[in-house]
Amino acid sequence: MNRRPRLLTTAAVGTTALLLLTACGGSDGDAKSNDKIAGVDTDESASTSASASASAGAGRPEVSLPSDVVDKFESWQTGDDAKDAVLADTAKRIDATNDAILRGDTGSAGLSFYYRDKALSSAVEWVQAYVDANLSFTGTTRYYAPQVTLSGAESATVVYCADESKGFNKNRKTNKVDRTPSDESPYVLYNTRLEKTGQGVWQTTNLISKRGDKTCAG
Repeated sequence: MNRRPRLLTTAAVGTTALLLLTACGGSDGDAKSNDKIAGVDTDESASTSASASASAGAGRPEVSLPSDVVDKFESWQTGDDAKDAVLADTAKRIDATNDAILRGDTGSAGLSFYYRDKALSSAVEWVQAYVDANLSFTGTTRYYAPQVTLSGAESATVVYCADESKGFNKNRKTNKVDRTPSDESPYVLYNTRLEKTGQGVWQTTNLISKRGDKTCAG
C-alpha cells in the first residue's frame, strides 16, 4: 500500500515515528462496534466538492489548500437542506484541519471555528504531533459514504469513511515525499458528533476513528 507510513495516535508519536494522516484529529482504534455504518455507497460518479457548499457567513475563516493536496468529497450531498448544512461544515472542518497541519499551526482559526470541547483539544494535539515529527503531507484523500443523523435542530451525528491510499508523508524541511509501502490499512471509519452554534455553524464536539474497518474497504 502506498501511503504515509505508520499511523500512530498523537499520544504515541515518538522522535523517529512517522504518521499516517487521520485528517480530522481523532484517535484511532477507539470506535465501538455500534459505530459501524451499513449500506456503504461509494458511487464515484456522484463525487462533489462539498466544501464549497458551506455558506461564507458567520465569519468563517478562509481556508485554502495547496495544489498538491486534495480533499475529495464523494456523495457529500443528500438533497436535505438541514443534513447538507451539517455535511458542508464537516467538509470545512476537514479542510481546516489539513490546512493547520500543512502550516504547522496549532493556533489556526479554523480549528477553533469548526471544533470545540474534547474534539478541539484532540485536533490541536494532532497538529502538534505533525509539527513534532517534522512532517506535512501531499496527495489526495477521498471522503465517502457519509451518513447524517439529526437530533433535533442543533445536534447531529455524521459517520463517514476516508481512503488515504493516495496520500503520503512529506518532510517539512526537505519536502521529500515518503512513498514507503505500509501494512496499515488506508481506510478509516469516522464517527463524529456536532452541535450547532447560535451563528449557525456546525462544530464538531467529539470524534473517534477506526482504521481498517471493513465497512470502508473497497
